[in-house]
Amino acid sequence: MSKRSYELARRLELGALALEAFASSLTDLEWHSRLTGGDQRRIGVVIHHVASAYPIEIQLAQTLAQGKPIEGVTWDVVNKMNAAHAKENDRVTRDETIQLLRQNSAAAATAIRALTDEDLDRAAPVSLNANAPLTCQFIVEDHAVRHSYHHLSRIRAALQEQTLAVLTA
Repeated sequence: MSKRSYELARRLELGALALEAFASSLTDLEWHSRLTGGDQRRIGVVIHHVASAYPIEIQLAQTLAQGKPIEGVTWDVVNKMNAAHAKENDRVTRDETIQLLRQNSAAAATAIRALTDEDLDRAAPVSLNANAPLTCQFIVEDHAVRHSYHHLSRIRAALQEQTLAVLTA
C-alpha cells in the first residue's frame, strides 16, 4: 500500500465517521426534515445517498486506474440517479443508513488502499468533466473522499437555516 492511497483512504474514513456521528445525533424531526434551496431531499435520504454512492464512485476511480475513460456519465445522468434514489429511499431509517454508511465506506477505503501510486497517477477522459483527462486520484478525492464532507456541510447549513427561521418567526 502506498502512503498516498493510505492517506486518501483515511480521509474518506474520517469523513464517513463524521457523517455517521452527526447522523446519530439528529433528532427524528431533523432526520426527516428537508434540505433547503433547490435540493429538497430529506436529510436522512441525503446521508443514505452518500453511503449508496461509495461503490459507484470507487468503480469510476478503478476505471481510471486501469487507464480507461469514463464514458456516458453526465450531470444529467447523475441528477436522474439521485432523484430515483431519493424517491426509492424517502423513508429510509437511521439504523439501516448508518449500517450502509459503515459497510460501504469501509469497502471504499479498502479499495482505495489497494491503489498504487501508478494507479492514482493514471489519467483518462472523464465524461462528467467535459472529457478532461483526469487522474484516478482526482476522482477519488473529488467524489468518494469529498462526498461525506460536502453533504455534511450542506446538512448543517440547512439545519442552521431552519433553526434561525424558527427563532426569528
